[in-house]
Amino acid sequence: MDIRSNRADITRRIFWAVSLILFSISGAARAADSLGVETSPDSALSVVLAQLPGSNISLDEAVTLALAHATQANDAKAAVQAARGAARSARGAFDPELFAQILRTDSHLPEASPFAGASLLKLKETDNSVGARILFGFGTRLEASLSGVRLESNSIYTTLNPQYSALGQLKLVQPLLRGFGPGTGAGRSAADHALESATAGYQDAALSVIASVEQNYWDLYAAERDFAVEQIVRDRAAAFLHDTELRAKAGLIGPDQVANASVFLADQEQQLLDRQENLDKISDQLASLIGQRPASPAARYRPSSEPPRNFAFGDIDSLVALTKKSNRSLKAAELQVASIRSLVTGARWNALPSLDLVGSLSTNGLSGTPQVVVSGTDTLTSSFGGGAGEAYKQSLRDNYPTWSIGVRLSYPIGSRLNGGERDRLHGELLRAEQQYIAVQRSVEDQVRVSYRELQNAKRRLEVAETGVKASEEQVRIGLLEYKAGRTTAFEIVRLAADLAAAQQRYSQALVRAAKAAADLRRLTSAGETVPEIS
Repeated sequence: MDIRSNRADITRRIFWAVSLILFSISGAARAADSLGVETSPDSALSVVLAQLPGSNISLDEAVTLALAHATQANDAKAAVQAARGAARSARGAFDPELFAQILRTDSHLPEASPFAGASLLKLKETDNSVGARILFGFGTRLEASLSGVRLESNSIYTTLNPQYSALGQLKLVQPLLRGFGPGTGAGRSAADHALESATAGYQDAALSVIASVEQNYWDLYAAERDFAVEQIVRDRAAAFLHDTELRAKAGLIGPDQVANASVFLADQEQQLLDRQENLDKISDQLASLIGQRPASPAARYRPSSEPPRNFAFGDIDSLVALTKKSNRSLKAAELQVASIRSLVTGARWNALPSLDLVGSLSTNGLSGTPQVVVSGTDTLTSSFGGGAGEAYKQSLRDNYPTWSIGVRLSYPIGSRLNGGERDRLHGELLRAEQQYIAVQRSVEDQVRVSYRELQNAKRRLEVAETGVKASEEQVRIGLLEYKAGRTTAFEIVRLAADLAAAQQRYSQALVRAAKAAADLRRLTSAGETVPEIS
């Protein structure tokens, strides 16, 4: 009677110990998840999760930190700043330019001519000029200047000493072939497109960082849940081994079943270590993405946000159309093509011979201090009197105009220099166009893959939940058969491992849709705000 009572007591203990495996890692009642399927962690899983060490972080906090510290986003931001500087430099070629010059010359010239006025001619000359020049978008170069010369001489035949002369001049150069229009403005146009491309590239990098953080965050969410499930299984495996040993001592089972329980516990210990390492690895990856480690003494980050519940992206054709219109990486590739195309257009013009229309309009002025010059019986003097200001006034009043107009031709034999550059840029354009097509195809493929994952997410979660329930039922039946002596501890071990695997598949199903949705938001650039570049 005592033996029977002892055996019944041991059987009941084994039954309840293994039953804990079932009820501690399964969901008794599930609340509505992101796809409308009811799910809720059971109390044992919640207790284990609550006791896990770590530093809590929300998804919004992780995204904010990542956008500030992620190397991918900061590298793209630096590329925008570089492109902005290049665009400013290219536009600077069309800025007006002021210039000024002053030059003092002192010359001593030996003379053999009696009309030089001195055997050693001493000249002191001061040249000065001021003006402005500008280059226009069509290649037109315009320069306006006002220059003056002050000349002192020891020649006895100099009627003005010092003498002031002034020259006001307007110069025009208009390219008709090389340098015309795009031949001059290609660099500015290409730099502007490159800046827009870099800006789109930064936006794509920021969106990629957001998506990467979100996907890593949900991986951490699933890994933490898997670790908690594995910890429960390990704890229950230890209890199961203890009860199996008690039952073996009572002579109810053989040592082989104790060995099975021992193997199961050892396997769960190994899997728990694997789960812990995986959890730590994913936490470290998140820390690298956001550029900040958990606060000491926390060993890892813990997600405090739940996976999103609603996904509304419309039909696949609308998504593909939206992606082609809004995707930032596609826009960056398109603008890169436009930038190179601008250079190609300019190179075609610059491969032509140089034919320029040149012209100038100038006015002159002359003044100085009159000197009496005696030559034989003649006494001479100059009718031009006054200081330097009088010479400048004459120049500005157009008293003595001069003009010129003509054309200038330059034809390089072979045209290899500019022609080779045109051919090189054309090859670069073909490459950029193919890269754009490749990006377009890749992005569309990614949209379709993510969309299909969202389409199947609800069904996938339902199947995963069905698998969990079926595993629960297998364990329940196995426990009854084990209690009745119709099965072995090995079968109970196998069924418990199957239940743990089913729960872990369920964890992956919980976050898979959220990760697919994050990827779709990146690809369509929908619903995400990217910080502006200061």
